[in-house]
Order: sequence, then structure tokens, then C-alpha cells
Amino acid sequence: MPTSVLSNLLSLMLVVSVALAPEAAEATVTCGDVVSHLTGCISYVSTGGPMSDGCCSGVKTLYAEAQTSDDRQSVCKCIKSAVNGMPFSAVNLDRAAGIPDKCGLHIPYKISPSTDCSK
Repeated sequence: MPTSVLSNLLSLMLVVSVALAPEAAEATVTCGDVVSHLTGCISYVSTGGPMSDGCCSGVKTLYAEAQTSDDRQSVCKCIKSAVNGMPFSAVNLDRAAGIPDKCGLHIPYKISPSTDCSK
């Protein structure tokens, strides 16, 4: 996978992880789950244009699966680990940050690469 595409996917994953606010329990969502659910968003984050139904479906599924604090923190940590040291552009981050709203998930959190996964 080209570095720019991987970088864009990882940026997208960070955005979605931030959208998943904490609660409490044992994590069941894996990094594999995160990647699987967000793969449909790579094209949109990379190049813009129309967002696929698969992207929104994956984001909504991940949002529904990550209902506990541990799950949400696990998603966030997975994404932050994956993006550590990877370059991404402001344009890609802006596209990724807009995905929850475009998919009908209204998240009241600031989406940022500096998000503290423990909160």
C-alpha cells in the first residue's frame, strides 16, 4: 500500500477514534476491526469526491461496536500507534474529520492528532 494511502487511512482512523467517547468495561474491538471497518474510507480521505456507502457503513459499525470506555480507548490507541511518525496533510485530516458528520454521526468532540486516548 503506498505511503500516502496508508497515511490517509491512519489519519481517518484517528478521527474516528476521537469520535468514540469513553465509558467503562473490557475492550473487545481490535486493531484489525478498526482497519476492516475504515478501509472503505481510504479513497475519500485520499482524493475527496463522493464518499462511498461502505465508508459510512464501516464508520457506523465501528461506532456501534465501541460502546465501552475500554473499546473506545483501544480504538484510539490503535490508531495513534499506527499514525505515529506518519506524515499526513491538513486536507486529508479535514476530510477525515468531516466523515462522522457526513455519515450522520454528530460527535461533540474536537478531532485532533493530539487527542489523549485516556480521556
